[in-house]
Amino acid sequence: MKIVVVGGTGLIGSRLVAALDRQGHEAVAASPATGVNTLTGEGLAGVLDGADVVVDVSNSPSFEDAPVLEFFRTSTGNLLAAAAEAGVRHHVVLSIVGVDRIPDSGYMRAKVAQEELVVASGIPYSIVRATQFVEFVRTIVDAGGDGDVVRLAPVFIQPVAADDVVAALREVAVGAPVDGVVEVAGPERFRLDELGRSVLAASGDSREVVTDPGATYFGAALGEHSLVPLGPAETRAAATPARLAS
Repeated sequence: MKIVVVGGTGLIGSRLVAALDRQGHEAVAASPATGVNTLTGEGLAGVLDGADVVVDVSNSPSFEDAPVLEFFRTSTGNLLAAAAEAGVRHHVVLSIVGVDRIPDSGYMRAKVAQEELVVASGIPYSIVRATQFVEFVRTIVDAGGDGDVVRLAPVFIQPVAADDVVAALREVAVGAPVDGVVEVAGPERFRLDELGRSVLAASGDSREVVTDPGATYFGAALGEHSLVPLGPAETRAAATPARLAS
């Protein structure tokens, strides 16, 4: 099976290409580094020729509201048009658990727009929504930094390792389209403020974590369950505070 991974040279994409290769599939990494640009359409027709599946794990170079919306609308639109022309039978896209529950976030609104384009395309599809990556938890905690303190809301978070997201994407990509959403999360649910304390302690960071119900998530207001699945989700390997601190 020929599977094109858009964003195939990034954190998730490169690991997915390797995992699919090990399984015996013809996995092709598509990114500007390999001569494929979804914003301009350059290289799309060639790389999608003969493709059975497309997996889109690409990301915007800018997280500002207008540019990120433009990126996902343009990139996804070009990719879907080229995939339809090539006769691709399954379009898989990586998204975020809670993406439709954080309307204050321009990034989340852009991902919702991406999902809507995929659903409306007419191509059989699967949307894989993952919780926050273990590898990014320290970044999330640091984003709450305010001098000698870190302000974090007491909301739930359920981080999942990047390799476990890759495993879920691989399973979905080689299976039948679900024409819906698959959610993937780590098995352990924490309060973000409590997790922040554990992460800082594990790394020897002396900053105090202040529980602040009004603290935002990269500028966006959060509800208690904004970052976690509301219903059943596939759960993957455990994530300990020491691992999250690295």
